[in-house]
Amino acid sequence: MSRENSISTELVNDMIGWRHDFHRHPETAFEETRTAASVATLLKSWGLSVTTGVGGTGVVATLSKGDGKRRIGLRADMDALNIEEASRFEYRSNVAGKMHACGHDGHTSMLLGAASHLARHGDFNGTLVFIFQPAEEHGEGALAMLEDDLLERFPLDEVYALHNLPGLPAGAFGGNTGSIMAAEDNFQITLRGTGSHAAMPHRGRDPLVAGAELVMAMQTLVARTVDPLHNAVVSFTEFNTNGTVNVIPGEVTLKGDTRSLLPEVQEHIEATMQRIAQGVAATHGIECEFEYKRNFIPTINTKNEALGALAVASNVAGDNNVQNDRPPLMGSEDFGYLLEKVPGAYLFIGNGCDGANGMSLHNPEYDFNDSILETGARFWVELAYSRL
Repeated sequence: MSRENSISTELVNDMIGWRHDFHRHPETAFEETRTAASVATLLKSWGLSVTTGVGGTGVVATLSKGDGKRRIGLRADMDALNIEEASRFEYRSNVAGKMHACGHDGHTSMLLGAASHLARHGDFNGTLVFIFQPAEEHGEGALAMLEDDLLERFPLDEVYALHNLPGLPAGAFGGNTGSIMAAEDNFQITLRGTGSHAAMPHRGRDPLVAGAELVMAMQTLVARTVDPLHNAVVSFTEFNTNGTVNVIPGEVTLKGDTRSLLPEVQEHIEATMQRIAQGVAATHGIECEFEYKRNFIPTINTKNEALGALAVASNVAGDNNVQNDRPPLMGSEDFGYLLEKVPGAYLFIGNGCDGANGMSLHNPEYDFNDSILETGARFWVELAYSRL
């Protein structure tokens, strides 16, 4: 069988049609039943072995050729966001309050295009495992698939993912050989004192003043306890009390978000935040309840696989259109849970710099760039040839 690299015009048009259909019918975390059914139907029509319901609404398909034993995973995410779409495209969302504002409709369509091409023309030696994942946006989908024995049922030697990036020229690629996306953790600190009349503060123990001190004290966490070469962010985003204009509150709740690129920094932030919070509370003679939830771990590429994927990107887009040492983003991605267990890489493909294609991800006016569907599918095809 010949090694056919080019994506036909007919297949490009199909990918555009699938993408617009997914865009019209966005489905959020673990509700991707229509999307999953469409994906499964297409994959089966090309002769792939398809398993549905993995991790809830996930779809996994395998395609084997030759007698090779290696197994390579290719992953796309399927879920949309709870955002009201502001665009007026013909294919705009038909569902109030939901839209594909992160391009997962495009990711799914690119991987489907690659699966279609490889099923018909692919000349490789081994097994490709196409993973269509639910619920990436809240960091739950990858874990759900892993807990549903994804890797036991579909063992992998390597695994890869591709995400569009507004602001990067359309069809260009970017990546690196280490941390590429950050961990995201959320925290809630509740300070409990004794409320009092605003005119008689000495009769209470004021948690609001303690809370204000705590916010300021936390600003030293990154500046003075984290290695300056290790990126980290600590952001307070909510400050709520049960007081009123003439009542000093008895309880204050502070909430926020942290980001980091290394597991050891993530652990350090949690431990240090708890120590500072409890110390400030003790100084003011009040109680402190500290809650910390790890939503995403860092997404860390493995060196050899990242170099291999970047080489493929250069073959597809040209050396001048590939950033091999792109700085990591402080956004988060649950593909990190797969890379924690299997070598692989996560790359960016440029969505463009202008108009709706250049709008930030999660923006109500954002739109995935149809012109990069062919480039993305070609990347997957070339990666399959390269790794198998």
